Amino acid sequence: MAGKLLSLECMKTKRRQVLGTVAAGILFHWRGGQSVRAASTSSPLRFGLTPVFLSNDVELLTKLKGYLSRQTGREVQLVQRRTYEEITGLLLSGQLTAAWICGYPLVQYRPQLSLLAVPLWRNQPLYSSYVIVPAGRQVSVVDELRGDLHAFSDPNSNSGYLVTAALLAATGLRAEVFFRDTIFTYGHRNVVRAVASGLAQSGSVDGYVWEVMASIEPDLTARTKVIRKSELLGFPPVACIAGQTASTDVELIRHALLAMRDDPEGRSVLSLLRLDGFSEEPQSLFDPIAAKMRLVRSLTP
Repeated sequence: MAGKLLSLECMKTKRRQVLGTVAAGILFHWRGGQSVRAASTSSPLRFGLTPVFLSNDVELLTKLKGYLSRQTGREVQLVQRRTYEEITGLLLSGQLTAAWICGYPLVQYRPQLSLLAVPLWRNQPLYSSYVIVPAGRQVSVVDELRGDLHAFSDPNSNSGYLVTAALLAATGLRAEVFFRDTIFTYGHRNVVRAVASGLAQSGSVDGYVWEVMASIEPDLTARTKVIRKSELLGFPPVACIAGQTASTDVELIRHALLAMRDDPEGRSVLSLLRLDGFSEEPQSLFDPIAAKMRLVRSLTP
């Protein structure tokens, strides 16, 4: 009898050990899975910003980062670089979740990039390129700028380079031939400063930037005048790598941008940007920019 009892007790002990091992395995698996999920969801979302207007404004950057982090439930890192090329390169290499770029890089890399959202300015996903000169200069058309030292914003900017280059290309001229010399200021605000100070005799600038500056820095823009406004074109968009539009990370960014105008914190960010919100738009919105790109390239030696 004692032997049977001892045998039964051993069986119970082994059973407890087996159940304990299974339970531990389940717990380990659950915790491990939880750890993996936590690791994946805790990895930061990296949102790129080109050197557009107000990109160095501390209040704006703080509020934008705070809004995106709260809305996505993730840590968001704002990544800034000096040129459009640098941010576009980071995006193409997969080092950014998404980036607020320009219509020109979007059409240059159309097979590799997908459109996520487009800002709304004056309730439209559109803006213009302006050609500006010093306020006292007696010129009224671009033809009169031949031989100028002209300030562009960035070689990959639509409003700060491509539009003017395409305007000249339509007459069979390249910018570097029409103008005596050109400079790149790597910032639309810097184009305005260059023209206002006399460093440049004329410049190509984002119309949205010039208009917003006119409302907050009127003394600066008053030292310039606009002699040409282009047709309306697709506003600088937010993009991601093609094929990633349905990924969780990209969806979080997209949703946060589209929800911005319906959120008090988001509206505060939009107020600083002087924008009305973000919308989903078709890729065809940027076809006119692509046409300008082809026109300029047709004259490339």
